[in-house]
Amino acid sequence: MSSGEDDLIARYFRPIATAPGALGLIDDAATLSAGADDIVVTTDAIVEGVHFLADDPPQTVACKALRVNLSDLAAKGATPAGFVLTLALRDVNEAWLAPFAQALGEDAVLFGCPLLGGDTVSTPGPLMISITAFGRVPAQQMIRRSTARPGDRVVVTGTIGDAAMGLDLLKGGVVGAALVADAAARDALVHRYRVPQPRVALARAVRDHASAAMDVSDGLMGDLAKLCAASAVSASIEAESVPLSAPVRWMLDQRRIGIEALVSGGDDYEILCTVPENRLESFQAAAASVDVPVMVIGAVVEGSTGARLFDGMREIALSRLSYSHF
Repeated sequence: MSSGEDDLIARYFRPIATAPGALGLIDDAATLSAGADDIVVTTDAIVEGVHFLADDPPQTVACKALRVNLSDLAAKGATPAGFVLTLALRDVNEAWLAPFAQALGEDAVLFGCPLLGGDTVSTPGPLMISITAFGRVPAQQMIRRSTARPGDRVVVTGTIGDAAMGLDLLKGGVVGAALVADAAARDALVHRYRVPQPRVALARAVRDHASAAMDVSDGLMGDLAKLCAASAVSASIEAESVPLSAPVRWMLDQRRIGIEALVSGGDDYEILCTVPENRLESFQAAAASVDVPVMVIGAVVEGSTGARLFDGMREIALSRLSYSHF
């Protein structure tokens, strides 16, 4: 006799687990062929009320759960290979599970990262989705945090602060009032919070050009501080060079928001990397060839002062560098 968990898996997740190594989700494990590559492993959990809101659409929750892991793989220079899913549910709500599973399956195909297996459990607490993703890199070519060197340029993809502003809007903060007449801008910021855009297309360029890299998940300055600590270097960032979307730039210029909220807010899921000067031009060309915008925002320097933000010659004091869970 099948259990409720077996029925749930068969109904919602077996149809999207089409990779041969998933074994139809009827076994306790899956197989992933390594070949000549190294396997890169990353895991991230998203929790209701912390990483997404209770009334966020299930489709966007599914996308975020997978994409935050794909962002980590891209920053390591890895190509997605597959993932396993742990889903903690308060109850079996078919109206929520059906669109969640459909969106998860669509993203698995879109990014070439098939579902290989996982687990479902019940919980009296908030909904939680944990994904462990696997990627491939040629042997010994994963890009680390600990290999930045003085003289490297600090580069970031995309725009910074949109997701934090989208969350502020959803929580009824200052952004909604500032953009009350611009529905398109409000929708764009909320979408950036709910549905990250992992820079999977840039993985090879990162692998071929960057000296060190990580993704921006907890906040640009805080994550740069982590990279600096791992590499035993410091970094100077020019605030004016931090790439911002048009509505965020407008709010900053109008002093509706401050720079700290943007560089420490988190949920950007962009790639932050350091690139030696002699590889910078070719890295920029490689990024342009896959339509990923990149911006030089500063430089790696010697010392142990960590990540510092400047407005011209004046250092901007930040009361916090990033979001912290604890």
